[in-house]
Amino acid sequence: MVVFIYNKKQLIQQQENQLKESEFQNQLLQKELERQKAIQLERERISQDMHDDLGAGISAIKLQAEFLKYKMPEESFSEDLEAIITTSEDMNLAMREILWSLNSQNDTVGNFIEYTSLYVKRFLDKTNITFQLNSNIIEKETNLSVKARRNLFLAVKEAVHNIYKHSQANEVLIAFEQSEAVLSITISDKGIGLSDAYQKGNGMTNMSLRMEGINGTFKVIPSQNGLQLLFVYPLQD
Repeated sequence: MVVFIYNKKQLIQQQENQLKESEFQNQLLQKELERQKAIQLERERISQDMHDDLGAGISAIKLQAEFLKYKMPEESFSEDLEAIITTSEDMNLAMREILWSLNSQNDTVGNFIEYTSLYVKRFLDKTNITFQLNSNIIEKETNLSVKARRNLFLAVKEAVHNIYKHSQANEVLIAFEQSEAVLSITISDKGIGLSDAYQKGNGMTNMSLRMEGINGTFKVIPSQNGLQLLFVYPLQD
């Protein structure tokens, strides 16, 4: 009887401990959910403030510069005002990229591909380089964090700008591939390739650092005709 009572008390104590541990884990989960919600709300607030205040300010500067350029057609003033207009346009574009990265509704593979492809197309439309896109995506709603989206976008942006500046290519192909484990991006051109000096330049270093920052990899794949860059990012649940 004594042994029976002792074992029963031990079982009750064990159940109480398990209940306390379960309650503790639930509290931790609740706090984490509240923290994530607070972060999301802060991101949305910053995004809205930047759009309303900074965006309006940049647009006003551009309009004022265009008005002054019209009023003062002298060449010396015109060049300075044109520089202000160009800078305003660049700042506005950079701000839109930041707003896109802050918006939690964009945290998917599908949105990343859509935004990145549109950016590349708009950029290359101003050049004599044609753009082709291949996309083999299993699940467009796969989650992609803010940090991953921004680093991947900036890596692709750097690659495309370098192709425009240095490759002498007339065609660019970007292929997006998704498996259960990774998202890979291959950028190919039919240009002159890279010299040994340029392979050690800031562009390649920046792309490599971008991928290291999200536990991804960056490779330059040898090609007989042009250049091929491979970005691989491990998808996480």
